[in-house]
Amino acid sequence: MKPNDVVASLPNNPTPSNHASVDAAQQEQQPGLDFVRQVITDDLSSGRTQTVVTRFPPEPNGYLHIGHVKAICLNFGIAQEFDGYCNLRFDDTNPDAEEQEYVDGIANDVKWLGFEWKDEPRYASGYFDQLYAWAVQLIEQGDAYVDLQSPDEIKLNRGSFVEPGKNSPYRDATVAENLERFEKMRNGETKEGEAVLRAKIDMTSPNVHMRDPILYRVLHSEHHQTGDKWKMYPMYDYAHPLSDAIEGITHSLCTLEFQDHRPFYDWVIEKVHSAAVPRQYESSRLNIDYTITSKRKLRKLVEGGYVNGWDDPRMPTVVGMRRRGFTPEGLRDFCKRVGVTKTDGIVDVAMLEFCIRQSLENAAGRGMAVLNPLKVTLTNLPEALDLVHARHPNVDMGERIIPLTSEIYIDRKDFEEIPPKGFKRLVPEGEVRLRHAYVIKCDEVIKDENGEVVELKCSIDPETLGKNPEGRKVKGVIHWVSASKGVPAEVRIYDRLFTESAPDATDDFLANLNPESLQVVQAVIEPALAQAEPEQRFQFEREGYFVADRYDHTAEKPVFNRILDLKDSFKPGK
Repeated sequence: MKPNDVVASLPNNPTPSNHASVDAAQQEQQPGLDFVRQVITDDLSSGRTQTVVTRFPPEPNGYLHIGHVKAICLNFGIAQEFDGYCNLRFDDTNPDAEEQEYVDGIANDVKWLGFEWKDEPRYASGYFDQLYAWAVQLIEQGDAYVDLQSPDEIKLNRGSFVEPGKNSPYRDATVAENLERFEKMRNGETKEGEAVLRAKIDMTSPNVHMRDPILYRVLHSEHHQTGDKWKMYPMYDYAHPLSDAIEGITHSLCTLEFQDHRPFYDWVIEKVHSAAVPRQYESSRLNIDYTITSKRKLRKLVEGGYVNGWDDPRMPTVVGMRRRGFTPEGLRDFCKRVGVTKTDGIVDVAMLEFCIRQSLENAAGRGMAVLNPLKVTLTNLPEALDLVHARHPNVDMGERIIPLTSEIYIDRKDFEEIPPKGFKRLVPEGEVRLRHAYVIKCDEVIKDENGEVVELKCSIDPETLGKNPEGRKVKGVIHWVSASKGVPAEVRIYDRLFTESAPDATDDFLANLNPESLQVVQAVIEPALAQAEPEQRFQFEREGYFVADRYDHTAEKPVFNRILDLKDSFKPGK
């Protein structure tokens, strides 16, 4: 195979451009365009690009999190906006850390977020033959060599940010020697750690990523896609730009930590004489307060039992946020509001919560649930009633039946014997309206031997069903559920996982865990809610937004997770 056979026939082979123009473009952006969209607009106008091709290239070594959501929305969103397409590619160059479980999970997450990729998912491992051919080409050109130093020696001789590196004693080996050593690496004749293939660039470069970076290392591990065919595997920094070239990617979008890697990205594409020349553009990563996105630290939370798995609703993983009840629409809106910049910063988590609430307002049906039940007997209700009310006040979602019986539950927080100032709910001898039903008056308070209120006896005003009482104003409205026809349910009240806005500012991030991030209560819900499908979302009136648990909820044993409460501290434009 000739090194360029794979890319020679690509329809989208842009010519190299001066990458410094990216920064200039930021100074001359059109109103409403971020710098990436400005670059693409200019590239299309100049003819450098005919069709925009992007890619989302996760490593399948873990579950996606909120930071990946921004990358997904950017890459797929850019492709949609400019009538191009986006590839889903797994940069699977490290078989020791990768699993098929993660491959399947990532694909499901992308689909759930509302995006589709072009053709079948792609894999860097699918290009291993081509990458190997290019590596041989680099050796033959004198641009790569096999280094037999130990890993510790390579690290020591690499230098530091203030000291230049030292040339390897194997740097000037002949092409024939290097080809022979490289073939032994491929055939498994070399042990792990005994040899690596390195690019021959400049060990004195001020950019440490250009100090003869490693291209291949020996790994005698089975790969989830290629089996035991290979005994050595390409490094990410080598495989990634060349995979972009093979796919004809026009705009390789990544985060700012890869900015120092860009010179090598350009170097390796130039040295293999690729017919396609993708360009890399870096923007800020997504950092949110009260949130950790380090894979290592997230794994520590899971393996230490601090959360209940990767899909725990407190986790910032996509599977966790999905189980929490966050919506794809809300997450996409959040990423759009965050935008694309060259400056790192911390985003207020309240903005994320605002976007989720906005997406739920007209999408979540209404229902009543009592989370801390207090029994109320309606002493003069003549008979049980089936009240019919809309599932949503502003959107046509049909109707639901709410049974009203002589015994109901209200929430304990809605009654006070000695009310604080401004209390507008139920008090002795006071009146309040039952949501969707009658005005009631508290006539008697019943307590147990410990003095705790265990029941209220109330009377209804029979003239107030669907209308206001005459001659007086009742300000308070409370929710309720029938005691005999309501359905017991487990309700999981989730809150932020950390108490500190910068939970990983110190090494001991576990010290900032919120001990009240999960509370499980035994509630009573109206019968219609029990019939919810898993992942169906509701607003429990006066309580917050909730979702029927993706795995545990059944009609016989309902389980709901709180998505968010109803309070919103974020102001658009803040």
